Amino acid sequence: MSTYDQELAAARKAASLAARLCQKVQRALLQSDVQSKSDKTPVTVADYGSQALVSFILQRELPSENFSLVAEEDSGDLRTASGTETLRRITEVVNETLANDGSYSSTLSAEDILAAIDSGKSEGGPVGRHWVLDPIDGTKGFLRGDQYAIALGLLDEGKVVLGVLACPNLPLASIAGKEDSNKGVGCLFFAKIGSGTYMQSLDGSSPVKVNVSATENTEDASFFESYEAAHSMHDLTSSIAKAKYGALSRGDGAIYMRFPHKGYREKIWDHAAGCIVVTEAGGVVTDASGQPLDFSKGRHLNLDTGIVVTNQKLMPLLLKAVRESLEEQVSSL
Repeated sequence: MSTYDQELAAARKAASLAARLCQKVQRALLQSDVQSKSDKTPVTVADYGSQALVSFILQRELPSENFSLVAEEDSGDLRTASGTETLRRITEVVNETLANDGSYSSTLSAEDILAAIDSGKSEGGPVGRHWVLDPIDGTKGFLRGDQYAIALGLLDEGKVVLGVLACPNLPLASIAGKEDSNKGVGCLFFAKIGSGTYMQSLDGSSPVKVNVSATENTEDASFFESYEAAHSMHDLTSSIAKAKYGALSRGDGAIYMRFPHKGYREKIWDHAAGCIVVTEAGGVVTDASGQPLDFSKGRHLNLDTGIVVTNQKLMPLLLKAVRESLEEQVSSL
């Protein structure tokens, strides 16, 4: 079995540079007074730019591999007349990011950008290797100048074997600990199967090993919930809920539960990288019936009702509570 060292190094580089691109776009957005709340262009530029950059870097760093990427965006809208200006901005910001990094001497054309974005059309599945990318997880947070993540994982024969989460606005100091809170902002989490989970600053400090919360008592356990103004959390916890998988892997909270409305199908890019980052940090990720998430079924997860993420001690208690709550809902219908 491959050790995936080369792939992990490529993934860390790709996610870090995508984070740099997103930071640049977000900074410009926050400095601009003319930006109306309804104008989604900045997040569109960052979203497509992040995907193009990750696709380009992975193919450059791992040239011998049969490249397959399952990702959120495709270039359809950018190929229309109304997408011309957005495409120009994406091309510009991708090239600026590459030039500032200095590792590659390429300048990408608009056509190169479209091709890089469209390499994310893979359907995934149980055979071979597939990269899985959410170029910006948390677009609302991005527009507000708040939390978002770039989430990149690798599937090998249907199993997640590595994951990287870049969280540009997440403080390096855990909110759970008594650490120095002046450590700065911007975290990169990464995990490889059988090797644990590590966190470092986005500008490249030494990685430190992280672990999920050891809380055994549900009453002491803090929640991240998957809807915005969650009442059970104070402001800081709710603002970092968008970086939930990374924050949970270092013990910032103990529980994350996600129960979307009926009929919603979870996309694999929302969970692949986060899932291995949490499990390698000692956590557990299952659906509502306690089954592990199956990433081998294509672009969507087929799962029972919702997703539960916590530590090994709390999981049986949570699943019991979830089961009882669901039974109660059924009996009250």
